[in-house]
Amino acid sequence: MVDQSAARIWTMRAAFIAVCLLIMFFHLMPLETTPGRWAAPDLIVCLCLSWALRRPDYVPTLAVAGVMLLADLMFQRPPGLWAALVVMAVHWLKSRERRQRETTFLLEWFTVTGCLITITLLYRLVLLILIVPFGTPFLTLMQLALTILIYPLVVVLSHLIFGVRRSAPGEVDRLGHSL
Repeated sequence: MVDQSAARIWTMRAAFIAVCLLIMFFHLMPLETTPGRWAAPDLIVCLCLSWALRRPDYVPTLAVAGVMLLADLMFQRPPGLWAALVVMAVHWLKSRERRQRETTFLLEWFTVTGCLITITLLYRLVLLILIVPFGTPFLTLMQLALTILIYPLVVVLSHLIFGVRRSAPGEVDRLGHSL
């Protein structure tokens, strides 16, 4: 007999990776031949952060690191820098998951906003220190703002499509461990 909770966890981990790969695929499709004037929101980071706050067992650290490293390579960013920052943010949010359970969505959104601003500033600072050319500050701010604004939509779609929701304060797994 297959354990339903373990099967659900592995199914959701696979779904997380599949959705991230699908986002990368559509992001890389050549829909325009001219350079864009606006920066799209980072949906993969939104997905990582929202799932890490709602169900940390669905986004293991190695999956986040692998997906983000692949995204770095595919989007031609410095390999590993953005991935490391996102992994650190996800790990920090996972450690705060129990405290975030009983808070409002607005406080969760402010927490994620703080994480996004922090990792974006650290990313720009490291690129500046290493004298790596990067885009204009306007595009970075636009991407940051759009990522912050799209976060609630990602949370709602994750809940409606995949059933990713916060675990209840007294909810336990099949072995009696609190979630």
